[in-house]
Formats: sequence, C-alpha cells, structure tokens
Amino acid sequence: MKLVQHFTDFLNESVNLNNTRLEQLHKSAEALKTFIRGSNWKPKIKKFGAQGSWAHRTIIKPIVGNAFDADLIVFVHPVDGWDARTYLGELRAEFAASETYKDKVRRFSHCITIEYAGERKIDIAPCVVDRQGFITREVCNFNTNEFELTRPNSYTKWINERDAWAGLSGLRKTTRLLKYLRDIKTTFTCPSFLLTTLLGYRIDAADANNDKDFADTPTALKTIVGRLDDWLQAQNGVPSILNPVLTSETLSDVWDDTKFTNFRAKIHTYREWIDDAYAEPDRDESIGKWRRVF
Repeated sequence: MKLVQHFTDFLNESVNLNNTRLEQLHKSAEALKTFIRGSNWKPKIKKFGAQGSWAHRTIIKPIVGNAFDADLIVFVHPVDGWDARTYLGELRAEFAASETYKDKVRRFSHCITIEYAGERKIDIAPCVVDRQGFITREVCNFNTNEFELTRPNSYTKWINERDAWAGLSGLRKTTRLLKYLRDIKTTFTCPSFLLTTLLGYRIDAADANNDKDFADTPTALKTIVGRLDDWLQAQNGVPSILNPVLTSETLSDVWDDTKFTNFRAKIHTYREWIDDAYAEPDRDESIGKWRRVF
C-alpha cells in the first residue's frame, strides 16, 4: 500500500529539518553575514547565497547526537595579488580574532566552518567572481592553492526544474528519504551532492505530464529508486557521473570499485523492499514492510 499520510507524517516527524532548527540556521547565517561585512576581510562582497542541501531544500534532520550542517557561499570580487589560499586564510583569521567565533572556527579545503556546540555547523565558502577579466565563478582550494570553477546557482536551477517535473516535490522528498536511509542504516557510502545528482538524472522533461509515476510521495520514491536501480544494474564498474552544469567535474571520483559495487547492491535490495511494501495489499503488513526499508 502507498500509505500516503504515513509518509507525510514520517517526513515531518523524522526526516525533515524542523522549523525551530531552520530558524536557528537562518539567524546564525544572518549573524555570520553581518560579521563578515563588518570585518577587515579585504574582498569586496558582491552577495551571499545558500548552497548545497540548504539551497536545494533537501536538508534533513541529523541522526541523534550529530550536528546538521549548511553551506553559505560568499561571492566576492577578486583582490589583486591574492591566491586561493589567501581568501580562506584571511577569512579564518578574522573569525579567529573574534571573541564570539574564535573557539568555533575551523578551516577545511574549500571553506571555513563555524561549529555551534555540536548542534549545527555552517560552512562558509568564498567564491571569486570574474577573476582575470573572465566571466567565471571560482571557489578556493586551500590544499592545492588553486581556483576551481563552480556553478552553484545553475545547479540549483537544474534541481528546481527536475523537481517541478516530478510533481509535488517528488524529487526533493525522495532525496530526503534516501539521505535519511543512508544515514540511519549506514550500509552504503554516497555523498549528498552525488546522490542528489544521481536522482536528478532519473527525471526528464517527459515526466512533466507523468501523473501516474509521480502521483504522491511513495509513488515518486518507487519510481525514482526503480529507475536508479535499472541504471545502476546496467553499469560495469564505476560510471562517469558528471556535474550536469559543469561537465569538467566528475562527481563519481569519490567512489572506488568496492564502494560503487556496494552502493549498487544496496540500492537493488532497497528497490525490492520498496516494491514489496508498495504492492502489499494488507495495511498492517505494508506498514511492517515499509518499516523494514526505513
């Protein structure tokens, strides 16, 4: 059975990030924007923007004991003489000199992270606009000291388009459910950006009028996971999965043969379980089978 209301309740109660945490996230992000604007960080700020699961509206509630994280991108004009490391190093130095943030700040390869006592983390990534006179958007890699092309707004538009085709936020809700399944079961490895892209590739313009396969949340889940499994079973070895808006970036480089083979096998198993729960005519039996999935 589809058990549509059960899925609505499950998403609201167990999967979706609740409104209180979303409000905390927005307040923290606004405070960070205010701090950066008022700091001595040299780059001229063009604008801020949400990135990743926050921007795509696929952010989920963390497993108990873990923090949830969100990505904030700060678009800046280039500074003469600055290399990629300097943008991140100088931004970290501003936060490290602050009484408010000095014990919360950490630096990673492409961002600095503000950690709020295990409750939430916000990654702040500088994005340099139109460096060297070209129309580009580039993030900074501290480890390699290189600027790397990025197109976060184009990717968000790509996700929005496919989610609209899937109807009733079918792509977003399926993405959240599979991220929850990944996190709660820990049986496969797939970074969120790669997982979101894999699912997005399973939707195309022909689905805009496909009321049958995307009638509701459990039907969309069954459809998308089924398509993903069909595609995965046809692959021999790790496939080349490209960023749809930046084809020079191969997202599947994070996988080796072992990780990919395991992902393919687990998705096949979960596809069988989902199909079984969906087709089960007895309500109580169906509930038990859906619980086996999640």
